[in-house]
Amino acid sequence: MLSTKAANFEEKIGYVFKDSALLEQAMRHRSYANENKMAKTQSNERLEFLGDAVLELISSQYLFFANTNMLEGDLTKLRASLVCEPSLATCARELDLGDFLKLGKGENSNGGRNRDSLLSDAFEALIGAIYIDGGYGEAEKFVKSIVLKDIEKKQLFYDSKTILQEMVQEDKHNTLQYRLVKEVGPDHEKVFVSEVCINEVCYGTGEGPSKKVAEQKAAYQAILKLQNEKA
Repeated sequence: MLSTKAANFEEKIGYVFKDSALLEQAMRHRSYANENKMAKTQSNERLEFLGDAVLELISSQYLFFANTNMLEGDLTKLRASLVCEPSLATCARELDLGDFLKLGKGENSNGGRNRDSLLSDAFEALIGAIYIDGGYGEAEKFVKSIVLKDIEKKQLFYDSKTILQEMVQEDKHNTLQYRLVKEVGPDHEKVFVSEVCINEVCYGTGEGPSKKVAEQKAAYQAILKLQNEKA
């Protein structure tokens, strides 16, 4: 594969493939494989399967030794906040991974390059490809540098609605309400915009591919605002 584009991507991810075909397969969505009459096994789905398992092991091992007093349930919750679909999609966007995906024409025109589910799947496939090409050590280095950073921020975002509710309920007279401001775009590429209000005052606004994500982002912004006010 080694085009300038591929070399630029390798620079972004901090890993140079010995077998460039693995990187190419990791970026190949099934829609592209189908459109080009390739075998189903040539899409990135098998690498995604492997990458998911590698990611879980690396993140579990890291959290286990980094949090020696944390109980199993809390470790599970923390891991979930780091490897959930929105978190992995955010990691993928940091690498501009969507620009390097190989998609079928239909998937491409339907906004696949920016869809959380597709980006997170491709990110896991990339982990799988690095693991095969460079071994556990290289995969671990990649996951630690991209996924296992800003852990407190990611956990705060993942739990933002629960945390905000707890903050607001410190005063039983407070009210908390989420409002859908608007939804735009066709059904296959819908964008939702939500706001969260405390005592009828807007404290945060967020947008995303679902109401849940939009509300999560709004709650996160509200938490930051409340923390700033207290400071």
